[in-house]
Amino acid sequence: MAHNKKVICLTPVYNDWESFKILIQKIESLYFLESKTIDIQVIAINDGSSLEFFDDNFTKVPFSIVNLKKNVGHQRAIAIGLQYINDQINNFDYVVVLDSDGEDRPEDIITLLQKAEALNSKKIIFAQRKKRQESLVFKIGYFFYKQFFYFLTKQKINFGNFSCIPAELLKKIIVQENLWNHYSGSIIQSKIPFDKILLDRGKRYAGESKMNFTSLVLHGLSSIAVYFDILSVRILKFTFIGVSICIFSVLVVLYFKFFTDQSVPGWASNLLLIIFNIILQLFLITLIVLLMQLSSRKNIIPPKTDIYKDFID
Repeated sequence: MAHNKKVICLTPVYNDWESFKILIQKIESLYFLESKTIDIQVIAINDGSSLEFFDDNFTKVPFSIVNLKKNVGHQRAIAIGLQYINDQINNFDYVVVLDSDGEDRPEDIITLLQKAEALNSKKIIFAQRKKRQESLVFKIGYFFYKQFFYFLTKQKINFGNFSCIPAELLKKIIVQENLWNHYSGSIIQSKIPFDKILLDRGKRYAGESKMNFTSLVLHGLSSIAVYFDILSVRILKFTFIGVSICIFSVLVVLYFKFFTDQSVPGWASNLLLIIFNIILQLFLITLIVLLMQLSSRKNIIPPKTDIYKDFID
């Protein structure tokens, strides 16, 4: 990296201060190693957890903790942090979004910055995982989640929150409505330029993850909800295919009944009623989805870049 850059590391924290302290120490090592090329500041979004006191002397890396009034979840904590940085901090070059538990390795920050600079700071750089530390059950679940996500949206999502945002692109990110549901999904949906770089996922520093099965499922559904426009069109497509199959089945049954000498079994009438019922349900589901989509499009909501203020304690 040719010259000194000011980097802000943004990390949400929920009752995981032991890991956060280790993260700061890791970043401190990175800070002294790269002191001639980067200046690092850490901003932690305390997502409604109990705040732990830190001795100011435990690190030389400047850091601040932004306390929220209540727990809003990982993704919304990131959205609040990004709006906070855009509104409250001047003169920075990059924002690096990372988790506080160590799974996003601080030593990879330099790699993300180098990739961003190589692209003239015109794209957001995401860390795509090439080696994961999770259990086999999680890996299997994540594989099916990616396949399901692609089936519904025709988009590939194989990266998380760990990313490097050039300052010029931050103002485009904070006005995205879907940012409050899913950070990485909102970037894909918004058409903001981004690129990926393969990085290994680290091991958790301490404790256990606060994400349970319910949280993981809701997180996955939030990423799909970002693509409601595309999803509604694909539902219409699948409905058309389903209705076509049902109509074809009805025509086949009627053909054998009225135009051939073959006897039609007694359950054929019941089958026709079932098919018509399926057609009716598919039509109603599609109608409801399309009405919801049209209703959401008629409302024009101006972008708000200071919503975060309502959440800060």
